[in-house]
Amino acid sequence: MNPSFVNYKSAINWLFEQLPQYQRQGGSAYKPGLERTQKLMAHLGHPEQKIKSIHIAGTNGKGSTAHMLASVLQSAGYRVGLYTSPHLLDFRERIRLNGQMISESDVFDFLNTHAPVFLSMGLSFFEMTVGMAFDYFARQSPDVVIVETGMGGRLDSTNVITPVLSIITNIGMDHTQFLGNTLTDIAREKAGIIKTEVPVVVGQYTEETLPVFKAVSTDQSAPLILAQELTYFDLESDLKGGYQKDNKRTVLVAIDQLIAIGFSVAQHHIEHGLKHVQNQTGLLGRWQILAREPLLICDTAHNVDGLAMTMQQLLTLPAKQLHLVLGFVSDKALEDILKLMPKSGMYYYCAPDNLRAMPVAHLSQKAQSVGLKGEAYQSVQEALDEALNQAESEDVIYVGGSTFVVAEVL
Repeated sequence: MNPSFVNYKSAINWLFEQLPQYQRQGGSAYKPGLERTQKLMAHLGHPEQKIKSIHIAGTNGKGSTAHMLASVLQSAGYRVGLYTSPHLLDFRERIRLNGQMISESDVFDFLNTHAPVFLSMGLSFFEMTVGMAFDYFARQSPDVVIVETGMGGRLDSTNVITPVLSIITNIGMDHTQFLGNTLTDIAREKAGIIKTEVPVVVGQYTEETLPVFKAVSTDQSAPLILAQELTYFDLESDLKGGYQKDNKRTVLVAIDQLIAIGFSVAQHHIEHGLKHVQNQTGLLGRWQILAREPLLICDTAHNVDGLAMTMQQLLTLPAKQLHLVLGFVSDKALEDILKLMPKSGMYYYCAPDNLRAMPVAHLSQKAQSVGLKGEAYQSVQEALDEALNQAESEDVIYVGGSTFVVAEVL
């Protein structure tokens, strides 16, 4: 039966509910491979061939890097498309042009026109969204589109583009059930975005991942630029997380590569762009300060590497007492994550309103077994309310563990 939509809300509800979706269900909704996306692109008239793009993969920092790069290019006068995932508050955050979200009418028209074909193709939520983004950008004709992979790279739906520049931020242990159980395996999947003779900037590497990047870039005759080996002056940004230092360096190296292939970007564009990322692109949830006295911070770090950097920064704050509102999804390496959490903190465990949420009783039990002191709460809001109730003005409240937890707080 073909779907029929009366308005944006009914169309977007169908997108979220009609087909299995990785964000809601996890592994059962993951459909690796590019065959369906290639058929989708042909159905849409190959919009991916009509856009100039920059492709970004990596375990952590993809979103921040994409938004910083977009902000700098916008400051230089370019019309910049931005495709990222997941969203926090509104589906349309995924598809932006110069910071403005795709309109509800564009989403409605696209789904109303193509939903029957999507059903016949058996597309995943992410494949449909990629199709929507590329179709929208092909019609809007921006100067460049920055495209963030969803997961991995080689088999990611976004990997049907041939960009002018590829970027791999870093490699860490995440989504191991899909991408492999070693850094080498995961790097090989991420390196799948490297295209023939297209320069690739690698933000950070390790002794396990560097040989993979060298081998793939050599095989593809793609110039390999290792940002980690280059020194750049650390410019000010409105993205305040300490972990952004590496992302900023990656962006600065990428800008140099774009200048080398004909983009016109001056130093004052870079400085302005980095200082106004949130305002110019709408980025949310990266070390975002929501209140002061007590200081309330939320951050979307959700895997071992990301949370290690976030906890390191959290411990540098002059807090009388740390309060941590935490919830996770079920596929995270919980034992490794809990080892990172400060023993001195007061914990408020919760489960986001999501099918993939880790049961709060399980989280609480595991946390208690490693010596963390806290209580379980029925919802994110209840946990946050109690943290606010307990905290004094000199304390710090941190909210995180999952993108979904941060989304509920925002």
